[in-house]
Amino acid sequence: MLPKTLLFLFITGVFSVSSFSQSLTFSGNSLKVLEETPEKSTGLEKIYVLYSTDRVTASYTSSSGNRINWLKYGNLGGGHAEEVASSQVGNTSTLAALEGDKGYIVEDGDRRYCFWITNYLPHRLKLQSALPSPDQECGVTIIEVTGTGDPIRYFTINGQQKTLNQEITVAYTTQEWNEGLNPPNFQNVEIEKKFESLQPQYRLSPPNYCRSGFRISGDKFLKAWNWEESIETVTVEPTSVDARTFATQLTESAEDDSASNAGSNQIGSGTQDGLGGSAPCEIQFEAYVTDGVIHHEWQLTRDASFEEIDYRFTQQDLDYTFLEEGSHYLRYIGSNADGSCEFVSDTYEVTIGESALKIPNAFSPNGDGVNDEWKVAYRSLLNFQCSIFDRQGHQVCHLTSPDQGWDGKVRGKIVDSGVFFYVIEATGTDGKKYKKSGDINIVKFVGNTGTSSQPEQ
Repeated sequence: MLPKTLLFLFITGVFSVSSFSQSLTFSGNSLKVLEETPEKSTGLEKIYVLYSTDRVTASYTSSSGNRINWLKYGNLGGGHAEEVASSQVGNTSTLAALEGDKGYIVEDGDRRYCFWITNYLPHRLKLQSALPSPDQECGVTIIEVTGTGDPIRYFTINGQQKTLNQEITVAYTTQEWNEGLNPPNFQNVEIEKKFESLQPQYRLSPPNYCRSGFRISGDKFLKAWNWEESIETVTVEPTSVDARTFATQLTESAEDDSASNAGSNQIGSGTQDGLGGSAPCEIQFEAYVTDGVIHHEWQLTRDASFEEIDYRFTQQDLDYTFLEEGSHYLRYIGSNADGSCEFVSDTYEVTIGESALKIPNAFSPNGDGVNDEWKVAYRSLLNFQCSIFDRQGHQVCHLTSPDQGWDGKVRGKIVDSGVFFYVIEATGTDGKKYKKSGDINIVKFVGNTGTSSQPEQ
């Protein structure tokens, strides 16, 4: 048995292994001895993995010529280590009866070297079959594996049980979103998942978003000995789904209650801070999906909770023109073949303002870039007709859309300063009728100081 002082150090976890140059060799083994370096907190310097410890001996050579003492421990830790018989010739001590799945302590004078011996053969990995589980879950692919090979355990100096990482590999193909593609889209990628030991069931995330076989292989010890086991499933159809959605407004929108100063003469809705503005408002909605998405549905409603759906569109991409005033809510749902797994997008809110029409009464087409064109400010208008007449009643301009304007020219020449007359008829998308008429004053300012010349006669 260990001295009481040493026993106390093991139990309290204070025991530390001195760093020294050691020489530990094995003989009688047919395959290479593999080494693992555990965490320092284990109190072990090495874990040695032998394919079989049958008829294998271990020898330790002291660089100081000390008498070598061997101790062995099990699941109770080094505090319960017991001496084992060994023989020493010169500086080399040999342990003939090496036992696997045990911890060892070599005492070399006042130095102690602690390690674990793993006998791999009783834990040998053998794979028999791999199949997709009949009970798949959304967002996870479940693969069931049959085979033998229990987890390989070892014990620290303080008797704490640990598991040796065997690195069982599950390889398969899935799809990932790639912003670098033009346009961005999902693309196939190869995935490798590492597991500590053989499990009857592997839950894989991300799942296979596309058709894929699953290859289970391992472990790293057999691989090092060139005996790696592997098995592959049949091709597995994707059941999980993923998607990305985008909305692109194809018509201009103003951002406030006045006509936009960025070239648009629309009047903002006053409440919208994203999609929408003036009707007719055309927006393109796109969905990029993984291979498992079979069913597509865009849901359109006035109900933000989507408890009542006004329209359903069963296509992957949707172009829609919004006409009615108020808030509209749209979302995409993509699902797999049996509807057991679905993707629900974020909600797009589209706000359409009530119709409005504001008409300027003057402009100055002098080419200075300021107020050079006569345009109405509007929101949500349809069937717009505007005729402009001179003082003699001759029509000088006719507009058929509220986003059109008059540049003050007749037959390619700018008219003289004076008063012109407009007549407008339009219908709002909310059904409101507009019949407007009034004067347009053309004033030609000169220079850029704010002074003006007399109107031309």
